[in-house]
Amino acid sequence: MALDPLLTEILVDPEDKQPLWYSDADALLYNPRLKRSYPIRDGIPVLLIGEASPVADDEHAGFVARLDEAIVTGGGPAS
Repeated sequence: MALDPLLTEILVDPEDKQPLWYSDADALLYNPRLKRSYPIRDGIPVLLIGEASPVADDEHAGFVARLDEAIVTGGGPAS
């Protein structure tokens, strides 16, 4: 289930307040600066730091390689 376009315009990471990368295929939001992913459950982003998952370097490289398929949230530039 894709996120509402309005949400993709306003969502930022709860800790560093910077844009996230949204991947519909992976059903998650990703913070490339903190290497942390947030799940999306039933179309609802779970932006609780305690619910986030750390991302290993190889997973990070995969997200970077697929950045052209992602949506950058928060109206900011890709990091």
